[in-house]
Amino acid sequence: MRYEVDFLVLGSGIAGLSFALKVAQHGKVCILTKDDASESSTKYAQGGIAAVMYSPDSYEKHIQDTLIAGAGLCDEKAVRITITESTERVKELIEWGTNFDKKSSGAFDLAREGGHSEFRILHHQDKTGYEIERALLESAKQHPNIIIKENQYAVDLITQHHLGEKVTRHLNGIECYGAYVLNQNDNSIDTYLAKITLLATGGNGNVYSTTTNPIVATGDGQAMVHRAKGKLANMEFVQFHPTSLYNPAEKPSFLITEAMRGAGGILKTIDGKTFMEKYDERKSLAPRDIVARAIDHEMKVRGEDHVFLDCRDIEKTEIINHFPNIYAKCLEIGVNITKDMIPVVPAAHYACGGIVVDENSHTTITNLYSSGECSCTGLHGANRLASNSLLEALVFSHRGAIDSTKKISQIKFKTEVPDWNAEGMVLNEEMVLISQSVKEIQQIMSNYVGIVRSELRLKRAFERLGLIYRETEELYNRSVLIPKLCELRNLIANCYLIIRMAKARKESVGLHYLVKY
Repeated sequence: MRYEVDFLVLGSGIAGLSFALKVAQHGKVCILTKDDASESSTKYAQGGIAAVMYSPDSYEKHIQDTLIAGAGLCDEKAVRITITESTERVKELIEWGTNFDKKSSGAFDLAREGGHSEFRILHHQDKTGYEIERALLESAKQHPNIIIKENQYAVDLITQHHLGEKVTRHLNGIECYGAYVLNQNDNSIDTYLAKITLLATGGNGNVYSTTTNPIVATGDGQAMVHRAKGKLANMEFVQFHPTSLYNPAEKPSFLITEAMRGAGGILKTIDGKTFMEKYDERKSLAPRDIVARAIDHEMKVRGEDHVFLDCRDIEKTEIINHFPNIYAKCLEIGVNITKDMIPVVPAAHYACGGIVVDENSHTTITNLYSSGECSCTGLHGANRLASNSLLEALVFSHRGAIDSTKKISQIKFKTEVPDWNAEGMVLNEEMVLISQSVKEIQQIMSNYVGIVRSELRLKRAFERLGLIYRETEELYNRSVLIPKLCELRNLIANCYLIIRMAKARKESVGLHYLVKY
């Protein structure tokens, strides 16, 4: 099937939905999502969204906190844009129906997380993302100009390459005309022609064995832009959340929000001793990269599988009211967090780099925008400040909506685009080849390209990845497309980009930590 839409949005998290709601008055919007529409990283965000709401907080304080966390590699212009627009964007979220927790006085019950100098985290108990996703999805479903299609997997962006034209990224002449999409309901490859395309496809946490990302986070947008010769940056900066619940049988890993440390949770070794004072004067409230490395080091030198987060000094009413989801989850595995310490381990959590965009969310490919975790705005630099990600998505989707609606009347559909050619493809019945390759690359990344890296580890990872890449491309080129094969291919592209950029950065900074051995 061939479709023509004014705005094609790939992804149904906060970035895609907020963009769609803003551009819908200027044309027809089609949101495609590879799974259920609610299944996104947004839904799993626990802690909240950072924004300046009250004195004594200020934009300048939030800006400086962000710059410090970013280890000198933030784009200060992007930081100032994001923070100074934070209040208005949060107000819009509330207008769309999001409910944030309030005190009895009616003021927002703001939390504080690691790296923040003030209480500025708006939250809805410990399931803020779930509440935001609910409100935005309900609003989008009610809008007459928005259609949402589930179980649609974007295979590739449509560019001049598909018209037989040779284009290199150095010419800055690449244009996006839409996307080829695998309809998982009937296994057809549909052609979506669009005047404007937005990538809001989320992160790539599933390149690692242990991640808090949902299983749909396979770096699809980043891989598609890489194949289309668009620009990506800072892929080496992968943030590991210090505290995911240690429960090896469960995937994705269940997140223990940083807000629990903000509320008084203390990190301890298995024998009950504190250790963060050895690594940073901020102790358990140090930025995530420092905390994750500290935990990783303690586990390695002690030969233990996890550490503990001790929340027993937090008032029980605070735990029940603010962290009910975490309380219930821990009870499922026999841990009563009002009486027992929580076993935790670091897990891949957030991609600070991605598809390079300008201040209006436009990529290096004409008529292609990107927002959310798949993009690289420059806000995070070498390390994301807690709870800045939901805010970034809102701000840059807003700016992308303004910019794209100014252009759309001058853009025409590229009707000469050919349909997907599946001639000569055969049904691939060997799923074991795909599943085994996924396990292999996840082990490679976790062992060699994780929290701590070395030049030797990166070299070995690159060499081992090369073999899997060649095997997968051979399989892809003769197979009928299925989502798992496409995901494997995209995961490999993300691994390649992470390793290549990690090899190029010779100094330790932020989330990229190199050792000599």
